[in-house]
Amino acid sequence: MSGALDEEDARALAGREVALIDLLDRLLQGGVVLAGDLVLSIADVDLVRIDLRAVIAPVDAEHPAPLLP
Repeated sequence: MSGALDEEDARALAGREVALIDLLDRLLQGGVVLAGDLVLSIADVDLVRIDLRAVIAPVDAEHPAPLLP
């Protein structure tokens, strides 16, 4: 079983409207991992490099926030 959408499923989803709040709700129910790299360069000289790794997950009684005061 493949995780990729076939062409027919992709066309069916392309015309479907999804509210932003519904999308966020679905993403946060299971958690989201964000990852990215940003490099600012001038004349082929790297000036700034930012590596971003973040896990966004819901907080509840079973999974409390890790940074409570």
